[in-house]
Amino acid sequence: MAEHRHKRDTDARRKPRAAIVAAPLALLATAGAVTIGVLASNPVTAGNMLAKDAADISSVTPSRATDTVSRAETRRAAVRLEKAHERRHQMTVTRSAVRKADTRLWATTDLNLWSGSDEDAKQTGEIEAGKRILVTGRKAADREEVVIDGEPRWVTAGYLSDEKPVAAAAGLSMAQCPDPSVENGLTSNAVYVYRSVCHAFPQITSYGGWDGHGEHSSGRALDIMTSDVTLGNAIADFLKAHASELKLYDILWRQQIWTPVRAGEGWRTFPSRGSATANHFDHVHVSTY
Repeated sequence: MAEHRHKRDTDARRKPRAAIVAAPLALLATAGAVTIGVLASNPVTAGNMLAKDAADISSVTPSRATDTVSRAETRRAAVRLEKAHERRHQMTVTRSAVRKADTRLWATTDLNLWSGSDEDAKQTGEIEAGKRILVTGRKAADREEVVIDGEPRWVTAGYLSDEKPVAAAAGLSMAQCPDPSVENGLTSNAVYVYRSVCHAFPQITSYGGWDGHGEHSSGRALDIMTSDVTLGNAIADFLKAHASELKLYDILWRQQIWTPVRAGEGWRTFPSRGSATANHFDHVHVSTY
């Protein structure tokens, strides 16, 4: 009997452990089943739950986007502020230049007035050749600043002089010609000849101005290119008629020379120089004092 009382019951001690492990598993299985059942039975609720989860997950992204937008706006604001400072600075400099302007120059030709020196500037009027205007001394690009009625304006550079331009006599002109590049390097007297001829004979489209040889190197001479005898004669006669106003030194045409100091002798033939161009058969040459 004693042996039966002390014998180990193996099955009795194992059953409780199985029960302990099985219970939580059963609970998890039950909860999962219930959840699946709820989601299956109420898809709207499931959708809301999923949407809420997605919103919670993505809630960080807008904050980053907002930060990026905020930084970009800050940079734009800084640029706007810098430009505003620059505009105020330029206005201050301009007002100072206008206030200190004390030099007046003569306009040697009709000039357009511009609101600024940049390409986007608007034309605000014009000034006539021979008008004396106040200048600030400031230049930008190909324009220089003048003062008109107390306001800053800009004109094309190179057409303001400290000497009063010669007034055009009857039949002569100081108006600008279609090709102003011909005037590069010419004296004011030679420019006067060029402008007068170009307006009196618009059919002439080619001129020879400054170059490195002979009278041309001084900027006092001009070649009026034509091989037409009738037209060349008309140009030569025009120049002779205005020799005094144009301050002419000589005229060469078709191997002949005419000078004001020997006008009574008329045209005088000079020795051949070897070519049609050298003998002035294809252009009227005129030089000034």
